[in-house]
Amino acid sequence: MTRDAFGNDFCWGVSTAAYQIEGAHEAEGKGASIWDVFSGTKGKVKLNHNGNLACDFFNRYPDDLELMQQMHIPNFRFSLSWPRLLPQGFGRPNKAGLAYYNRLIDHCLELGITPWVTLYHWDLPHALEKQGGWTNRAVLDWFEEYTTLCVNQFGDRVNHWMVLNEPMVFTGAGYFLGVHAPGRRGFGSFVPAVHHAALCQAIGGRTIRRLQPEATIGTTFSCSYITPYRPEEKDARTVRRVDALLNRLFLEPALGLGYPLDDLKFMRRIEKYMKPGDEDLLPFEFDFIGVQNYTREVVKHSFWTPFLQANLVPARKRNVPYTLMNWEVYPESIYHMLHQFSQYANIPKLIVTENGAAFPDQVLDGKVHDPQRVAFLQQYLQQVHRAKAEGVKVSGYFVWSFVDNFEWAEGYDPRFGLVHVDYETLQRTIKSSGYWYRDFLQGKATL
Repeated sequence: MTRDAFGNDFCWGVSTAAYQIEGAHEAEGKGASIWDVFSGTKGKVKLNHNGNLACDFFNRYPDDLELMQQMHIPNFRFSLSWPRLLPQGFGRPNKAGLAYYNRLIDHCLELGITPWVTLYHWDLPHALEKQGGWTNRAVLDWFEEYTTLCVNQFGDRVNHWMVLNEPMVFTGAGYFLGVHAPGRRGFGSFVPAVHHAALCQAIGGRTIRRLQPEATIGTTFSCSYITPYRPEEKDARTVRRVDALLNRLFLEPALGLGYPLDDLKFMRRIEKYMKPGDEDLLPFEFDFIGVQNYTREVVKHSFWTPFLQANLVPARKRNVPYTLMNWEVYPESIYHMLHQFSQYANIPKLIVTENGAAFPDQVLDGKVHDPQRVAFLQQYLQQVHRAKAEGVKVSGYFVWSFVDNFEWAEGYDPRFGLVHVDYETLQRTIKSSGYWYRDFLQGKATL
């Protein structure tokens, strides 16, 4: 099967995020982000890694974009750094930050690469976190101001926007589990953060639509196919709860269905934070939904686990293949999630805005041979095509990620890139998966 099997209007690209690749954490007037502070706190990130330098994309973007062009990648998803543009989170913009993104966008277009811009990929200005961050309802105004700035500055050249990246992850890991920035724990932070993020994804969409009516607007959701560990009713009920939390909590409000509280009774405390009119503010008619799928989760009932009464059964305990992130390699997961999302009556088209894998990569004789990643991409793409052939409105696929990068709490150990980065010299080396993707995009390689 070649690229042609997906149709001429299918979008192909790669994805990145500002904090994970840019570096230059204090350059040219940039303010601190919650990830600057979190990764700078001893013990928060594996091996005390941080994103201060990352891949130095801030300085090396011309060469990286030219490498992307050589690989025949037509679409580039990247995020804007909120604190690089608004160091205090609101108020006076940083002119140097605006100039940087103008240069980046212009160079993309000069090389024939279409920019797909994510407004928020987890790097909240630290100045806002000191005022409560996502738990403070004022974030609705802060985010609208930030979105307005971005669209007014870049909307003459950026036609494809994504509002939030994986709100379930940045609220759950950052405001409930405390394993991501800003490192808060407990329901007292998680519940208001969820509600305010859900409102902001709609506010962002409406703001873009008002300022740039012809723009293509989406937002992205992490999702995992949830299956029971045992063929028992109590595990089936557990699947429904975990699915509601991981896959439905932010999607359904955006579609006008409200929060899935019937399956998440412990989340009813969110009603405490809902003001009159909020139910009407939660939905927005997106042009596409970004599906970000890597794996499935197998769950079992656990009476002693608070709230969800669920335990995840790790891949390594189930004797199945898994990646360096300990995520099961389960290609059918993306097929099932595309179908699951497509079953909503008013769902727009779907785009796979992230999919990829971390495996051990080594440079040997100037080359990186990564056959596991090639197989992963081929197998998952076969499942995307399978869903598309069955009528699912899936119209694009972006590999995570273009280059190896700072992988949040895991530091620099897991490598997801099509391009290897030597973190000592910052030298780039296209992996065999990158060459395969290049050839596939040219119609020279098959699935």
